[in-house]
Amino acid sequence: MNKLIVSLGVLATLLLTGCAHKKPYDYSAFRASKPASILVLPADNRAPDVNAANSFTSLVTRPLAEAGYYVFPVAVVDETFQQNGLTNGHEIQAVSPQRLHDIFHADSALYISVTDYGSSYQVIQSVTRVSATARLVDLRSGKELWQGIATASDAEDGNNNNGGIIGMLVSAAIKQIASNVSDKAHTIAGVTSARLLAQNEQGGLLAGPRYKLASTR
Repeated sequence: MNKLIVSLGVLATLLLTGCAHKKPYDYSAFRASKPASILVLPADNRAPDVNAANSFTSLVTRPLAEAGYYVFPVAVVDETFQQNGLTNGHEIQAVSPQRLHDIFHADSALYISVTDYGSSYQVIQSVTRVSATARLVDLRSGKELWQGIATASDAEDGNNNNGGIIGMLVSAAIKQIASNVSDKAHTIAGVTSARLLAQNEQGGLLAGPRYKLASTR
């Protein structure tokens, strides 16, 4: 019993020590850059679903605008790349920052990678999950200003099912079909993008120059 108490005490101390030494996010490059406009590049799709990139990219304008930035229209940006023979997010993100600045005259560019998108059947439940990472790069200097990661799923509220194992299996199968029909992943992607691009100073985006105006609308 005494050993258990000691072990729990050590674990608690380690956890508290870890929290105490957690370093705040370094915003020095971000603050020095002061970007006012963001060019959202087509996402690099690393998920099996071919719709993942377009779905996620279409959802990022709002959180960025609400954070106070001018966001280049995603459809116009996409059309510009297509006219120049670039249709794949991975290839587009390989274009140099200087070249992107010459074409669009944006202060910064957002590089997004979708790492997980869609529903998966996991024996007793079907889970729809969307995960993504992002980097904000100053197109004038080529310096990385910020990076983040976020995920969301429809399993976050738990799965309360009192019908036993058979009931859980049937529920999972029905949920899987419903997710595929309604493209539930797109809805979950909206939650992920909001988390990824949230405006805060605890690892999120810093407020842009239009933040006060955007927040009063």
